[in-house]
Amino acid sequence: MNKENILGIDVSITSYEELKNNIEKDIKNNKKSFIVAINPEKILKARQDEDLKNLLNNATYQIPDGIGVVYASKIKKGKITSRITGIDCMDMLCNLANEKQYKIFMYGAKKETILKAKENLIKKYPNIKIVGTVDGYEKDNEKIIKTINKSNADIIFVALGSPKQENWITSNMDKLCVKIYQGVGGSFDVLSGNIKRAPKIMQKLGLEWLYRLIKEPKRIFRQLKLIKFLFLIIFNKKSK
Repeated sequence: MNKENILGIDVSITSYEELKNNIEKDIKNNKKSFIVAINPEKILKARQDEDLKNLLNNATYQIPDGIGVVYASKIKKGKITSRITGIDCMDMLCNLANEKQYKIFMYGAKKETILKAKENLIKKYPNIKIVGTVDGYEKDNEKIIKTINKSNADIIFVALGSPKQENWITSNMDKLCVKIYQGVGGSFDVLSGNIKRAPKIMQKLGLEWLYRLIKEPKRIFRQLKLIKFLFLIIFNKKSK
């Protein structure tokens, strides 16, 4: 899969359909693959953290999660034309699992949250096989690994927050039977109904950040990082 480098971080140039086809091939070939969502905040963090930078660049698929990444590509005259959000990627994988009977494991969040998210996924995808869950408050990592391996899952969603979830995945992939790994942040909260996503029209326009800002004004300090990010993109482009 082709990738574009944005401020030192690789981002996959892909559509949902291409990503879906590649992941299906990975499962069939028993290949372990790691999906990370890339947004401006994560790129800025990686510029200050070499370990995080290496972790992101060593992932199999780096999906363009933030609208700022799409803007950056346009400024650089790149080929990334649209977002693939973490939660939409998760939904795509659940749809694929529902069709192909791949087994899913869910790890992270509060117990009531993960169980409600599981319940809602089963309502949406009646044929889905969710073969196990472990909440994010379980501290015995060996127990977690044994539980996951016993389930014989094909796909795992890890909701521990970033970069904790990515660090956990890279530290444990070699010990697990799972083929496809995705860190999904707060997606279980959305799926459980604890948090509402922006209306569809705002999602399509790439304005989910504005919806979250209206709901949580304190996010303004995080959103200001987008300005810094775009400034760095423009500065780097002019300096070449």
